[in-house]
Amino acid sequence: MAADNPSSPAGRLDDDDYPAFTMGRAAEMLGISPAFLRAVGEARLIVPLRSEGGHRRYSRYQLRLAARARELVDQGTPIEAACRIILLEDQLEEANRINEQLRRRHSCDTPSEAKTDA
Repeated sequence: MAADNPSSPAGRLDDDDYPAFTMGRAAEMLGISPAFLRAVGEARLIVPLRSEGGHRRYSRYQLRLAARARELVDQGTPIEAACRIILLEDQLEEANRINEQLRRRHSCDTPSEAKTDA
């Protein structure tokens, strides 16, 4: 089945990191301006891939980050600070995910203490 093959065009639809959206489409989907997308790019929150023609292309993951930045800016946070907050939130989420995996692995590797009859 084509959708099961990540290298097929249909298989990429489920890939959060696939740069499927043009700047115009991304801005339209989020209800923001292309200038806002450029600004979060300049703040290094997201780095869009470029098409062969040099046009910016955004992934669903990048659009979620841009939407979060818009929320913070709308609440009065300067864009540079909003981008830094989001990067730190993202790093914390990743660290928590890794810690949970390590905890699970450790609990599976550690045999339960042998019970002794007293």
